[in-house]
Amino acid sequence: MITLSVVVPVRDGERFIADALTSLCRNAAPGFEFIVVDDGSVDATADIVAGFAGDLPGLTVLRNPEPLGLADARNTGLTAATGRYVTFMDGDDWLAPGHLARLVAAIDGLGCDFVRTDHVQAEGRKRVVHRAPLARRGAVLDPREAILPAGVRTMVDYPYAWAGVYRRSLGDLLHFPGSLHTAEDRPWIWRLHREAASFAVVPLAGLFYRRLVPGSLTQVGDERQLHFFDAFELVLKDLEPEFLPKAVRNFCALLAHHLNIGDRFTPELRARFEERGRDMLRTLPQEQVSEALAGMPAEREAALRALLPDLAPGTRFRVSRDHEEL
Repeated sequence: MITLSVVVPVRDGERFIADALTSLCRNAAPGFEFIVVDDGSVDATADIVAGFAGDLPGLTVLRNPEPLGLADARNTGLTAATGRYVTFMDGDDWLAPGHLARLVAAIDGLGCDFVRTDHVQAEGRKRVVHRAPLARRGAVLDPREAILPAGVRTMVDYPYAWAGVYRRSLGDLLHFPGSLHTAEDRPWIWRLHREAASFAVVPLAGLFYRRLVPGSLTQVGDERQLHFFDAFELVLKDLEPEFLPKAVRNFCALLAHHLNIGDRFTPELRARFEERGRDMLRTLPQEQVSEALAGMPAEREAALRALLPDLAPGTRFRVSRDHEEL
């Protein structure tokens, strides 16, 4: 019987996939399966992964002849998964030894639908622990209660699928919107917290997230970045009124962030991004947009007010970095 399925999507990951799979070898245990989804790689990724066939028990390799994107690659792995639980790891990240066993022990012990964890951000030799934004640890809670309050960072501002473990019986709740090639985790985390029955946060930080990798979706400036707007249209679709102020603040904070790093865009794409942002801001309740802007650092507020110069000003108040939403 398979206890845990680990889904690892990768595309052109020859630089780091060996590190990722080596860390999985140090986590292998009876009842664990590892599903690598090669999403149309054209470099040496396939050969490197094949070389681990004798070292990583439970390894399955699936290949998309053409790249489908991270969301669909994860969905391919989910469809093939047979474990009671499932977790994710990207092909340029790695795990501390024994991390997967600790994940299984946590969700087994708590008996909830999903468990979220902290993670370690790795940039060169620098290591920084990023905590999931919930102070209460090791307690089973209602996921809906972790969406609010609107004005501070909550669990829907921490969308990283790889920072947790999930019951595979959640079914479609675990699948990502395949139409998106970036920001696919935003509607995913909102739906999970709105529709699952129970969750917990535990103080584990065994996943190492490699930041600022050239070619990663956080670094590229092509048309895939426009999917950010499509992602938030899915977040807002049929959203309960009680959660709308949070979603508006979430969207505004992320839009301002993208605008402030817009040098990665071509002038034409920058213009299209700003147009989509302006149009979407106008569809939202203007009072809530104004309130969201009033709670931002001045640089972010200015970026959004440049899109909507006629928006009524809101009341300013001091913002700590702990309350910024990214």
